[in-house]
Amino acid sequence: MANDTNIVVLVGRLTRESELRFTNSGTAVSRFSIAVNRMKRSGDQREEEVSFFDITVWGKQAEVLNPYLTKGRQICVNGELRQSRWEQDGQSRSKIEVVANNIQLLGSSSGSNPNGSDYTPAPEQAVRKTGGYEPKGNARMPSAPNGFPGPEQFDDDIPF
Repeated sequence: MANDTNIVVLVGRLTRESELRFTNSGTAVSRFSIAVNRMKRSGDQREEEVSFFDITVWGKQAEVLNPYLTKGRQICVNGELRQSRWEQDGQSRSKIEVVANNIQLLGSSSGSNPNGSDYTPAPEQAVRKTGGYEPKGNARMPSAPNGFPGPEQFDDDIPF
């Protein structure tokens, strides 16, 4: 039994839109690549070095994130390295990619929203109908879940 570790954490920007596809069994798979920049010293000067990594995301995460994985978007990828090997025209080939376990959206691709989120709820989405809460500027008390009385409906004096 091996005690080896295979963990990769990358922060970079997408170099192209993600491609969402489905396997024959219906499992979603999304593929894209990211560019990761680093500064390196070359003599007395500092140079920027760019590395490119292919990323694969599987399952529900691939479906949910696909609309947000746009070119230029900054993301953090947590995953592991996988090597594929095959033979093509008598030549042995191999490719290393990152299989993502978790992806976090860090910045917007357009840079329009300073808090890093592209999501802005529509006015009708600001009030959640099932939870009974309203947006911050309204001082109304939240309603109780269905079938449960609110705190104002109890007549008991609580001794503490």
